[in-house]
Amino acid sequence: MKALSVTQLLRRMKNLLEIEIGEMWVEGEVSNLRKQGSGHWYFSLKDADAQISCAMFGARRREGAEALADGAKVRVFAEASVYAARGQLQIIVKKAELAGAGDLQAKFEALKRKLDAEGLFDAGRKKALPGFPQVVGLVTSGTGAALQDMLNVLGRRAPWVQPVLFPVRVQGKGAEREIARAVRMMGEPEKHGYPRCDVLIVGRGGGSIEDLWNFNEEVVARAIAECPIPVVSAVGHEIDFTIADFVADLRAPTPSAAAELVAADGAELLERLAGSRRRMARVVEERMRHARTSLDGLKRGVLRLDGERLLRERVMRVDAAGERMRQSVRMAWREAVSKLAEAKAGHRAQHPLRVLERQAELVEGLREKLARRGAEAVREKGDRLEHLRGMLRALGPESAFQRGFSITMDEKGAIVRSVAELKPGDVLKTKFSDGEAVSRVEE
Repeated sequence: MKALSVTQLLRRMKNLLEIEIGEMWVEGEVSNLRKQGSGHWYFSLKDADAQISCAMFGARRREGAEALADGAKVRVFAEASVYAARGQLQIIVKKAELAGAGDLQAKFEALKRKLDAEGLFDAGRKKALPGFPQVVGLVTSGTGAALQDMLNVLGRRAPWVQPVLFPVRVQGKGAEREIARAVRMMGEPEKHGYPRCDVLIVGRGGGSIEDLWNFNEEVVARAIAECPIPVVSAVGHEIDFTIADFVADLRAPTPSAAAELVAADGAELLERLAGSRRRMARVVEERMRHARTSLDGLKRGVLRLDGERLLRERVMRVDAAGERMRQSVRMAWREAVSKLAEAKAGHRAQHPLRVLERQAELVEGLREKLARRGAEAVREKGDRLEHLRGMLRALGPESAFQRGFSITMDEKGAIVRSVAELKPGDVLKTKFSDGEAVSRVEE
């Protein structure tokens, strides 16, 4: 039996792994993480009893690469393979996530489907943001960077806007109830001593899925959906999406972007007003210049002429129009007369008497054709009958009678073909060409 080379053996092992095992999810603890300058990361994934080598090529472009760190417990989606140069079993990692993130994602998708089925995500129920809000409510952490970012944007773009802060915890157990309570109280501010806001921003800065999870809770989603004030959701970074984003009237990628969306830029508004003033001034000046030019033309032209000269051209136009109208009437009259003559000719052709005459001619032609076809058919049938009669005379029994033959039958009319069929006393009937004879068998 021929031996395999090491390369052939490893190639078979690699093919077997890639076909039989293929891609799968693996969970374990990251150790010995090495980030190469080429952008490829190498590490081991281990549990209490075993470990396996891992490679993530182009790691910075891979989903969830930020979750990889020594000691982190992760789930990776990978393909089983063999590193032939070392004869080493390994897995090629396609994406990664913190362990437990998959359960959170499943919980996220389940709540998303539930609220979507109830219509909380429908565009028809979302409220439009006011064009120029005067009071903006902020439901966020009182000490977070997100608050300072929003205050800086509002102060720079719209210093006339009054921000109203309702400080809440945005992370940790029970924070979702604080957020929901704040949204409900800002929706009924008079009951709780708050000024009525024109729009509400609910959000926080970026973080992991666990950090942002309070904004994925159902109690927060329902509070936002029931709020009578337009709500802008500004949770995390641009790539982060929460249930609050889908329920809110508008989703902003970041808290700073939310502040830019709700407050018009004062400097831009002043520039737009100045531009409108300049355009209006140009339009008014242009119209006045056009009016002056028209007035000067009238002074030099029509207003210097007497009435007869002023109306002369118009009288000529009226005369020309009258002549064109008379020609049109004459042409229309001739066309109507021609159509009437055609209609009369058509009417005569369709008169009942003419129609009956044509039908009578058609019937007579058909009768003559039928008579000819009938006579021909009778003649053909007679010729064929005569032919068959001649054949019958030539081939039938009468010809045999004429040649001296006869036919003998018993008293029942059956033809007697042999003497063996007879016995003494039988009555026979013999047929000749000119008649029949009856006889009795004696011997």
